Amino acid sequence: MIGLDLGTSGVKAVLVSAEGELVAEAVAPLEVSRPQPLWSEQAPADWLAATDQAMQALRSQASVADWRGVRALAAAGQMHGAVLLDAAGAVLRPAILWNDGRSQLQCAELEAREPATRRITANRAMAGFTAPKLMWVAAHEPIVFARVAKVLLPKDWLVWQLAGVMSSDCSDAAGTLWLDVAGRRWSEAMLAASGMRAGQMPALHEGPQSVGSLLPRWAAHWDLHADVRVAAGAGDNAGGAVGVGVVRAGEGLLSLGTSGVIFIATDGPRANPERGVHTFCHALPGTWHQMAVLLSASSALSWWCSICGLPTAELLVSLPAGVVREAAPLFLPYLSGERTPHADSGATGSFHGLTHSHSRDDMSYAVLEGVAFAFADGLAALRESGSDPKRLLAIGGGARSDTWLQLLADTLGLQVDRPAGAEVGPSLGAARLALMSLGASRDEVMRSPALAQSFSANTARSAALQSRLARYRAAYAPLRALS
Repeated sequence: MIGLDLGTSGVKAVLVSAEGELVAEAVAPLEVSRPQPLWSEQAPADWLAATDQAMQALRSQASVADWRGVRALAAAGQMHGAVLLDAAGAVLRPAILWNDGRSQLQCAELEAREPATRRITANRAMAGFTAPKLMWVAAHEPIVFARVAKVLLPKDWLVWQLAGVMSSDCSDAAGTLWLDVAGRRWSEAMLAASGMRAGQMPALHEGPQSVGSLLPRWAAHWDLHADVRVAAGAGDNAGGAVGVGVVRAGEGLLSLGTSGVIFIATDGPRANPERGVHTFCHALPGTWHQMAVLLSASSALSWWCSICGLPTAELLVSLPAGVVREAAPLFLPYLSGERTPHADSGATGSFHGLTHSHSRDDMSYAVLEGVAFAFADGLAALRESGSDPKRLLAIGGGARSDTWLQLLADTLGLQVDRPAGAEVGPSLGAARLALMSLGASRDEVMRSPALAQSFSANTARSAALQSRLARYRAAYAPLRALS
């Protein structure tokens, strides 16, 4: 089985055996275009090129028997993005990404047009979601909007290129504001409120359902079997949860990717939109999940490392695990605005309390701590809506850092576990969905991973961090008033 993860910073590909064991993995990088403040875009053609690159690299690592034994493929991917296609299937403009903040005004307009928005979608309208993006296009690029025949999410556009079918799955579609989340179907009311029609939407499926087969040209190009099934796949966070077996109510994960997420599986659509909690369908039938979402997590560290001119690994080495720098400045990590709990695309990042005495290491620590504090805000919002996890599995690139995971455990007051293969994330979940598309049972596939390491909260450090967290929370409103 092959699993793809169309992320913001790259495409990951994994090869997994029929027994669920990771055989090989590869990644190809992607760049984000920011042509104007608050804008975040990518060219869909770059996704396909990166997928080809990752697949070629994956093939080079696999044995002939393993590679020719592939019988199914699925993709997980960055959510909320808008790929606009004309009647001939041509891309009309660069894809507007999940962390694009230009459509804030359209959020209020959408909720005014359809007062039941939060009841239907289980979420509040935010600039990152897909529907406000299309309303922005209608207002600012009316000629483009008039030509829109289909709107696809990023991984769904990739699936269309690979399998020739326009499809989506419920977990990814739940992030558009066009889905009736409880009913797991497109909402005519929400489509109408944003000036859209049902015919502009792809067909809906559950994540493990087969939507078609890999097109012959790709099977030949990658030297795969002539009949490789393609499953509907998942949004990236649901895919990551499937990859680590977080599919039962109450189980949770913490994702330290470009964005940050606390993800809790639920057995129904439990909503708390007023606090910026996302309530979406899970990638498996009859399951849902809640998420607290940070728009900048590992991307905040990458930003800081680029300023310092140091590789991330080198910078992290200078920060020992289990140390609270109580004299360090505070960092608000709102470099792309924020979702949970502020739902504020105009929020900005800042260092607070800098003096001549502060070093680069103090500021590096503040960046890690600021992201941990943002996670604490998200966990508080989840607890208000009835979710109270006892431990969290950490996945994503940032989960490789002992220092960061210990800081998170101390800040959240929870055990944080690093599963084996934490860096694989959504691509492993996509491979599991591909395996299920061949008939493997849910219980057989959704095994919990072995743990590589656990990080427990330290009472003394947690107390020191709570004092700094209170100051962090108090800083948002007055600093926001100045931006």
